[in-house]
Amino acid sequence: MLDIQTLRTTRKHDAIAIGSHKGIMQSMLDFEFLAGYTEPSLKAIISTGTKYVKLFFGKDEVLIPVFNQLSKLPGDISKNTNFIINTRSARRVLASTQEAIDRLPNLLVSVIFAENVPEAHAQQLINLSQENNSTIIGPASIGILVPQRLKLGAIAGVQARQLVASQLFEKGETAVFSSSGGMTNELIRSLANVGIHLSFAVSFGGDRFPAFSPLDGFLAAEKDKETKHIVYFGELGGYDEYELIEHIKKGDITKPIICYIGGTVAEMFATPPQFGHAKAMAARGEETALAKTKALKAVGVHATTSFSTFTQLVETMITRKSSSKKNTESESRLKVIEGRKASLFVNSVSRDVGGSVEIVGSELLKQAQSYSYGNIVMSMLLGKRITSKPLGNFTEFVLKLVVDHGPYVSGAVNTMVAARAGKDLVSSLSSGLLTIGPRFGGALNQAAQHWLTGTITDTTPDEYVESLARQGKRIAGIGHRKYRSDNPDPRVKPIIAYATILSHHRFIDFALAVEKITTEKKGNLILNVDGAIAGVLLDLLEQEEQYSPKDLQELIDIEFFNALFVLGRSVGFTAHYLDQRRKDEGLFRLSPQEITFTKL
Repeated sequence: MLDIQTLRTTRKHDAIAIGSHKGIMQSMLDFEFLAGYTEPSLKAIISTGTKYVKLFFGKDEVLIPVFNQLSKLPGDISKNTNFIINTRSARRVLASTQEAIDRLPNLLVSVIFAENVPEAHAQQLINLSQENNSTIIGPASIGILVPQRLKLGAIAGVQARQLVASQLFEKGETAVFSSSGGMTNELIRSLANVGIHLSFAVSFGGDRFPAFSPLDGFLAAEKDKETKHIVYFGELGGYDEYELIEHIKKGDITKPIICYIGGTVAEMFATPPQFGHAKAMAARGEETALAKTKALKAVGVHATTSFSTFTQLVETMITRKSSSKKNTESESRLKVIEGRKASLFVNSVSRDVGGSVEIVGSELLKQAQSYSYGNIVMSMLLGKRITSKPLGNFTEFVLKLVVDHGPYVSGAVNTMVAARAGKDLVSSLSSGLLTIGPRFGGALNQAAQHWLTGTITDTTPDEYVESLARQGKRIAGIGHRKYRSDNPDPRVKPIIAYATILSHHRFIDFALAVEKITTEKKGNLILNVDGAIAGVLLDLLEQEEQYSPKDLQELIDIEFFNALFVLGRSVGFTAHYLDQRRKDEGLFRLSPQEITFTKL
């Protein structure tokens, strides 16, 4: 059974969203800010398309991480999640809710927003809730609300001003229930307008088989010590009210109930009309609004078929309260929300603080005086301050090492040709940089992918090489036009030396094992500079900065490894540009002898 007091006293309300409904999620964060929370309870979103969703918490923007599967959630989020708002489509609700209950050991409440869930799935959701002692509210529910503590769903509205106007930050004594989301919100606002505050509110959902029934709600209200009255908006159709009547007769429900059953107009039609909700149709006489109202009155419920009488009963029977300091505080916080403005970019690298530039959390001048160039560069590329001195040293060494490889390579040639054509520095440098790719300078990232994939999949080097050979793929990081196994590239050995300080260096070990296989086939299929840098950098990030394979894969996905070559070689290209401008040899042109013409 849903225990409202547990929801009030749970120290943290960690939640995740399954599906991404930005309006609902933002309203949950707005509620928490207005209630005085210091951080949002929404910890993750299960969706696709982006890595983060940007939302506001007060005037500040926060990034909520997005995972494409529940299985990808970090362990601490899985362990601490108490609440779920599920906005997946109707046919995906059952599977996603089942998985959530299986994977989240401390899950208390799930709200299902989708309507028209297949009835067979809805029945399974009911069984799922009962078998796992986990409350599922919905389908077609706008959620549950506990003033000052919890807003799970669109309940009470999605605009911050609506939340304040509904006085959701005051403790009250009245529980509000309805199958209709719209009427739930209308009742909350109507009560607030006459000074009546909530103990809690639930929208059961308008589908035919709600997992959390009106009876469940009434029993939760009966158990809740802070609830003194129940306000209920019912509808024609179904037998929910007759279940309530039986429990009222047994004495299970004793608190005063003010009730309106909507749908009396249906009796004016020759055949029962279908109203908006799936079960809002009186197919039998006892399902009509009049029959339900009469039966409820017979057991002492203050029931009526007149909405104006219903509101009068609410006003006369329930004690009103004046606004307290808490409502004043929420109105003050509302001004903060209404004054916020979305940023155009999110940046974690640098910012201006008091007129000074701050780089990854520290003032730039202080960093320039205290840290090596390699440390600053690697920290900026990773978007956070590195703690490893060897990683900083290696970065600086690589930047020096890749600064140039002669005027013969495609990037340098392009830069020189552009310079001799009279182009400016930036244009000439750009023409050189644009040649960097799979065949020149861009193999770092591809090599990192090879060493990561081969290592974490527990594939032997032999198997990995054979697999690529069958696919007709080259191994990036292996092979050189100039050097061979009997005449190795002198730059590779000092690169590998940086890994020897580590207790484990599985990535460069895998790369060297691949080299041993490929050089047996052909002497020039050696581990080249790109492959060596990629292997050592993977090891340093894993061992020194505790990057997981998932973290490393994300770096590969954004071409992090190629960034070192681009940065280092930009110096060489710039030098070749300046050299050509000094020489000023004039426009470069090939002679006919340097081009061979062939017919296709």
